[in-house]
Amino acid sequence: MIRLFVGLGNPGPEYEDTRHNAGFWYIDGLARRLGVYLQPDRAYHGLVARANTPQGPVWLLQPQTYMNLSGKSVAALARFFKVTPDEVLVAHDELDLVPGLVKLKKGGGHAGHNGLRDIHAQLGSPDYWRLRLGIGHPGVKHEVAAFVLRKPPQAEREAIFKCIDQALDATEAFLLGDMAKATAIVHAGPQRPKPPRKAPPAEAPPAE
Repeated sequence: MIRLFVGLGNPGPEYEDTRHNAGFWYIDGLARRLGVYLQPDRAYHGLVARANTPQGPVWLLQPQTYMNLSGKSVAALARFFKVTPDEVLVAHDELDLVPGLVKLKKGGGHAGHNGLRDIHAQLGSPDYWRLRLGIGHPGVKHEVAAFVLRKPPQAEREAIFKCIDQALDATEAFLLGDMAKATAIVHAGPQRPKPPRKAPPAEAPPAE
C-alpha cells in the first residue's frame, strides 16, 4: 500500500498557482478527501498530515524546502516511519504530458526534474511511485524554468484539476495496495474519438 503521499511544489503565495505546484494541488485534494489538515512540522521540513485508515496510518506531505531540496523532507519522514520507497507516491508536474493527461509509473529516471532528482539522492533509490500531472511544454528547452513558474491559463488549469480529480478516484486502490487497479483508474481518461472510416469509392455508372 501507499503509506506516504508527497506533492511537490514551492512554498509561498507567489508560487501557489504556478504549474510547478501541481503536486501541492493533488495533496490539497487528497487531504480534503481523507478529511485531514496539513500542519507545519519542522522535523520533516514540510506541511504534514496523518490519516488513520482501515489499512493503517498514512502520511500526506508537502515539502517546504523549495523544489530542489524536496528529498530532504521526503527522506526525513520516510526514515522515521520506516516507509520503503515502494510505499511512497510522489505527485509532480510533468512537462512531457499535455494538461489534462495524468500517468502513474514506478521507478525510472528523473528526466531533469529537480524535485525528483533530490528525492532519488536522499532516498537512495528511484523505486518509488510517481503521479505525473501533465502541464505541457513551452516547446523550447531554455524556456522551461520560466514556464513552470508561471500560472497556466484558465483552460489549462481546469484540465490539470480534472486529471487531479481522476487521480483522486484511485485513492482507495492506493490504500489497498492494488496498484494495478490504481493504474487502470488513473489512466482511464476520456477516450479519444476514432477517425471516421473512409467511405468506399463509388462505383462508376455502367457505360451505355
